[in-house]
Amino acid sequence: MARQEPNRKRPPLIRAGYTLASVADEVSGLVLRRSLTWNWMLGFGLALLLVGMLAIAVAVLFYRGVGIWGINIPVAWGFAIGNFVWWIGIGHAGTLISAFLLLMRQKWRTSINRSAEAMTLFALVCAALFPLLHLGRPWYAYWLIPYPNTMGLWPQFRSPLVWDFFAVLTYLTVSFLFWYVGMIPDLATLRDRARHPFQRLTFGVLAMGWRGSARHWHRHQTAYLLLAALATPLVISVHSIVSLDFAAAIVPGWHSTIFPPYFVAGAVFSGFAMVLTLLIPLRAAYGLEGLITMRHVELLAKMLLATGLIVDYSYVMEVFTAWYGGNPYDWSLMLDRMTGAYAPIFWAVMLCNVGVLQLLWWPRVRANPAWLFAIALVANLGMWMERVMIVITSLHHDFLSSRWTMYYPTVWDWATLVGTVGLFFFLFFLFIRLLPVISISEVQKLVVEEGR
Repeated sequence: MARQEPNRKRPPLIRAGYTLASVADEVSGLVLRRSLTWNWMLGFGLALLLVGMLAIAVAVLFYRGVGIWGINIPVAWGFAIGNFVWWIGIGHAGTLISAFLLLMRQKWRTSINRSAEAMTLFALVCAALFPLLHLGRPWYAYWLIPYPNTMGLWPQFRSPLVWDFFAVLTYLTVSFLFWYVGMIPDLATLRDRARHPFQRLTFGVLAMGWRGSARHWHRHQTAYLLLAALATPLVISVHSIVSLDFAAAIVPGWHSTIFPPYFVAGAVFSGFAMVLTLLIPLRAAYGLEGLITMRHVELLAKMLLATGLIVDYSYVMEVFTAWYGGNPYDWSLMLDRMTGAYAPIFWAVMLCNVGVLQLLWWPRVRANPAWLFAIALVANLGMWMERVMIVITSLHHDFLSSRWTMYYPTVWDWATLVGTVGLFFFLFFLFIRLLPVISISEVQKLVVEEGR
């Protein structure tokens, strides 16, 4: 006799009692009716101060050059490139959550996709700053664009800088279109509910004449799915290209075939960590527990654990490859990472991305927002240290021992890093106030499908 499976009822994706109207009221009310709160003003003010710090750091950089950073020869890539890779990685989970889960018809994406997509855009803006600033003469950044000119100059297509330019620009363009197209029905909702003429005009222009007819919905869904199909492979391709910046070099520790999947896994891992970092305070501060439920949070925690385990496997394989490959330079570099001058960073990465991550195996931890928020912060810190470690240690310990030099970040390195964190949160706080943080139309569709 076949054993009967116990009836395990899954927690709901949306709290009971919601209707089509109440969903629109709650989300649109955050933009149209809710007054400024003290916690929003405090967060926005702090972020604005950090943006000011970034502006000062960039101004000094333009005046004095990249020599204000701690870079030297041979460590010509320092914080700037590490920060670039870290921000690019954070930008991956937004598109993955929204596009990939949309293609897979996963309903749990509906309450978190909008803010995750916004996170992607803001992270890409922060990431794009670093290659430009690292050029040394950023006012010539347009030379990376293959435009017709009388000087006969063309980009050096074998340069990783050009690869980064096209990769980031393509990803930013597709991510923005995907985010905007998905938001058009919600912009029309805000237009119809706005009382102030300026708001009606602004949202009316942005909604591009949306009336919600059957023809509009058909074309909208077609365009949305096509953009999702286009954006999903970009998640893989963009960070693979970024990793090829390293793998194409012959520097020990970089010249590895594992780098593309290794970087993609780390990117998705850090992206999910940032989604949890943003969503947990957001749902608590704005009372969105009915729309962003604990089931969303737990599913994100499981995704964080799964992608983190892939990253952990990559760590093991990196060490194994260095040992089994028999290359003395690779193995020397690996030993230097573990026992050399930068060993504290290596072991801190192991603690953050391997040790602390294992707490997510316990259901009680996954069901506790405070614990998850702390683990997500630790994961973000661990991934940043990992990116910096990869960039610095290989250059610091290359083929010739006579070239071995330490890299010490200066106050301007730290100011630029912290300033971009401020820029990210500055944009996110504006997004919370000016646009719907949850997709109204998609959550309404979920309400209908679940029969509430």
